[in-house]
Amino acid sequence: MPYFSVYALDRPGMDERRGELRAAHRQRLRRHDHPVTVRIGGPLLGDDGGMIGSLFVIEAADRAEVERYMAGDHYVLAGVFGSVEIRKFAWGLGQPEAASG
Repeated sequence: MPYFSVYALDRPGMDERRGELRAAHRQRLRRHDHPVTVRIGGPLLGDDGGMIGSLFVIEAADRAEVERYMAGDHYVLAGVFGSVEIRKFAWGLGQPEAASG
């Protein structure tokens, strides 16, 4: 399955709202009741160390699955993210091992 990067930047002034939603947002990233797999993810940090967005690498059948998954993200639903870019990602260094089976 292909990989996609998701680069999402917060709207200004969203620090408090981000903090309120962070636990639920992180819990959803760890659930497996959807057709995508979040391979890596974490907050983007500003020069002062504060959270300013999020970066994910998601494995999915296609971009539409990533879009549907992201549409249900707590930060998206609450308007925390001001922009969300989804791009195909050609994972090179550090690629996870293929599932055996």
